[in-house]
Amino acid sequence: MHDVLASHGLPALFLLSFLASTLVPLGSEWLLVVLLLKGTAPAAAVTTATVGNWLGAVTTWAIGVWGGPFIIRRILRISPPDEERAERFYARYGSWSLLLSWLPVIGDPLCLVGGLLRVDFLRFSLLVFTGKLARYVVVAWVTLRTSV
Repeated sequence: MHDVLASHGLPALFLLSFLASTLVPLGSEWLLVVLLLKGTAPAAAVTTATVGNWLGAVTTWAIGVWGGPFIIRRILRISPPDEERAERFYARYGSWSLLLSWLPVIGDPLCLVGGLLRVDFLRFSLLVFTGKLARYVVVAWVTLRTSV
């Protein structure tokens, strides 16, 4: 599967980044690293991964805004403890916590809670996009720095 995804380049990175940010337990950083090591332009790879991951987060936010308990509990399998943990984190740090939407385990529920709490779309987008961009820039920088 890894070889198939790597052979499809940026479209595969976009899809994997999107899915990884929609509560599907996947990671996209490994494919970014593989593509960079294969010579893909860093700006194109980072932009593709960031936009895909941001759009996945927007999908999760939209589910929080318009989805019901059935979708959240049964289809997405967000457990009440995960949602409560994200809500506590959100209550403590406010919408600024969305800068951490790239974190494993808590990031996707933060986006969902952002939707449930009706965070303004522009504010949500700016914070989430910034956090996800920073993560991919760091991954790309470390990859390119250590591969020389």
